[in-house]
Amino acid sequence: MAIEALAKPAGTWCAQCRPGRGCLNYAGRPDECASFSCLWLVNDLLDERWKPSRSKLVLTTSEDGVEIRCDPGSPNAWHREPYASEIRAWAAEGEHNDMTVVVIVGRRMILVTPEREFDLGIVGPDERIVRELEGTKVVGATVLRAGELDAG
Repeated sequence: MAIEALAKPAGTWCAQCRPGRGCLNYAGRPDECASFSCLWLVNDLLDERWKPSRSKLVLTTSEDGVEIRCDPGSPNAWHREPYASEIRAWAAEGEHNDMTVVVIVGRRMILVTPEREFDLGIVGPDERIVRELEGTKVVGATVLRAGELDAG
């Protein structure tokens, strides 16, 4: 994940991180890191299978729904069971509650719906995902710059 305070872009290891050991500056980490909790830590519905070191997935919430970030070394982890079925179930629930389920693989974003996946490519911080709906069903998805969205 990107860490603004450290000028660390998404998709790269933090210079303070040692895989398998953790943060070398844990006591002095930025507030951005200290306040972060993946959903596995705070949601009792996610059992040991969802522990990031086991699943190779980090789950977070966004303004719009759920984001699932894949370990760069396991970009297809979200396609494995039991994760794939649960992610699809969340997508089905999301369609009825106007929430999105997005998988992030490296810098690529994939909008997951109960019936298909929309590979949106690289979505920049100034861009937004726009869903095309038929009722509550997502039938299309595009990416627009925030300025285009405000103007249109």
